[in-house]
Amino acid sequence: MSLTTAEVTIAAVQMEPSLGRVEANVSEMLRLFEEAVDQGAKLVAFPECAVTGYGFESRAEGWEVSEPRDGPSVSRFVEVCRRRDAFAVVGTLERDETGPTPRLYNAAVLVGPQGVVDSYRKVHLPFLGIDRFVDPGDRPFAVVEAAGIKIGMLICYDVSFPEAARVLTLKGAELLVVPTNWPTHSECAAEHVIPTRAHENVIYVMAVNRVGDERGFHFVGRSSIVDPTGRRLAMAPPDSPAILTATINPAHARVKRLVRVPDRHIIDRIADRRPEFYTALCHSPVAVGDGPSSQPRP
Repeated sequence: MSLTTAEVTIAAVQMEPSLGRVEANVSEMLRLFEEAVDQGAKLVAFPECAVTGYGFESRAEGWEVSEPRDGPSVSRFVEVCRRRDAFAVVGTLERDETGPTPRLYNAAVLVGPQGVVDSYRKVHLPFLGIDRFVDPGDRPFAVVEAAGIKIGMLICYDVSFPEAARVLTLKGAELLVVPTNWPTHSECAAEHVIPTRAHENVIYVMAVNRVGDERGFHFVGRSSIVDPTGRRLAMAPPDSPAILTATINPAHARVKRLVRVPDRHIIDRIADRRPEFYTALCHSPVAVGDGPSSQPRP
């Protein structure tokens, strides 16, 4: 296969949002966006709920700082993306009042020079922070193109479910962007899950975590950009803000047939799948415990 796709520089902004301080958070995000673009980035991603903070103790508290998908905060990103001819993935709380019942989502919005490109609503919700009170994502996993890259988005806990990343791979994703708020006890996800998702799907993965403390939770940083072999191209420290950049070639994520030794060692983790043996994945699991994930949501 010809690898003619142009290389693209991407950036992960590891930062410390302040709970409920939307104006201050957006202003800092825009400053860091400009800094990342000055370093050559055409796509800049921010942590989960970077606009709002994450550790809310009620739905009402989260609702108060939420905005529609194309609300004031995202509109400010549209302006700067247009001026800098670049794209941003912005973590926020999205309110949707278009239906009979108001809905609240943990969302990531992909913004570009022409406006909102797409958004993603978190599907898998842990019993933690605002995720205890938001509505589960209601849209199929989707892949869109921005900055010359076919992008799929997941949020934090989503990436612990290999089915989600695999579906996006089958839909053509070359880069998986994963805004996160990993607290203490999530180090394994940062260290091992992200390289594993890249390796098993032969795609690039950019995980963007936050740092600092919020309502008793410490966040572990360790944002990273990983190539389709599972090799880290960049990784942030556990306790400090950072801007990670890496230059990627999306075409490398299209080469699923990996020839290790010609005629002797060839693998293709997409073509070699046996879906007829995976039917159990399509059925609801039998309850296996009474852990926090099985608790009813307030």
